[in-house]
Amino acid sequence: MAIFARYAYAGGAEVIAVLLLRFVIAAALMTCFMLATRRRWPRGRNLLLLLGMGGVLYVGQSMSFFSALNHASAGLVALLLYLYPFLVTLLGALFLRQPLGVGRVVAVLAALFGTALTLGGGLAGEAVGVMLGVAAALIYSVYILAGGRVLTQEDPLAAATVVMIGAAAVFSALAIWQQPAFPASVSAWTAVVAIAVVCTVVAMLGFFIGIRNLGAADAATLSTLEPVVTIALAALFLSEPFSLLQIVGGAIILGAVVWLTRAGARTADQADGVPSTVVGSTARSSVE
Repeated sequence: MAIFARYAYAGGAEVIAVLLLRFVIAAALMTCFMLATRRRWPRGRNLLLLLGMGGVLYVGQSMSFFSALNHASAGLVALLLYLYPFLVTLLGALFLRQPLGVGRVVAVLAALFGTALTLGGGLAGEAVGVMLGVAAALIYSVYILAGGRVLTQEDPLAAATVVMIGAAAVFSALAIWQQPAFPASVSAWTAVVAIAVVCTVVAMLGFFIGIRNLGAADAATLSTLEPVVTIALAALFLSEPFSLLQIVGGAIILGAVVWLTRAGARTADQADGVPSTVVGSTARSSVE
C-alpha cells in the first residue's frame, strides 16, 4: 500500500482524502458483492461490534499511525506498528486464555527482529511519536482480537463489509470537516483505486479468512510478510535500493512464517489422529 500511496500523494491527494476514498470504494464494492450473492448480514451485537471495529478501532489506528509520522521517522513508526503480532499473542493469552507455546513465542519474536532489520536504520523520533506508534499497534491488536471473536460467528466477507462501512462513515465526516485535497491526476486516481481494491478489499478479506482459520495470533504473525513484499515491489517498480540487512531480515521473517505454519500443521494433524509425517493441505493453529 505504501507504494500506491506514494503515487496518490504525488498526484495532490491528502491523507484524509486517500483514506476516505479507500474505504468508500471498498465498502461500495463489497456491498455490491454482498447483495449479488445474497449473503446474510451481521445482526445485533455482532453488527455493532463490527461497526465499532471499523469506525473506532480502524480509524483510531490509522489516525495514530499517520500522526506518529509527524513526530518520528517512518522506519520507527513502522517498527512500532509491527509490535502488534507480539501484542496480539500476549493479550490473547492474558485475556482470552489462548495457548502460549514456546514455538509461537519464538516465531513472533523472530518475526519482530526480522522486521527491525528489514525496515533498516533511521529509527529516530520524539516521545509523542513513540507513544502514538505504540498506540497504533495496541489499537490494531484489539481490532484483530475482536475480529477473531466475531469471525467465529460471521462470514468473513460480511464482517469485512460492515467494517468498511463503519470506517467509510467516520472518514466521510472527517472529510466534510477538514475538506482535504483529492487526487488531481489519472495516475493518482489509479493508485487510490488500487489501494481500495488490492490493499483493502483483497487484503482485508484474506486477513479475515486467515483469522478465522488460523486464529488471531498466527494470522498477525504471518502478516509480517508485508514489509518484505513492500521492499521487493519498491525495488522492482521504483528502483529503490535494498541492503544486505534487509535481505537477512526478510529471510528471518520467512523462516518464522514457515516455522509457524509447519507447527500449526503438526498440531492439527495430531489433533485429528494423523501422523505428523503426513501433512495435509490445510491446517489450523493450536489457538483454536
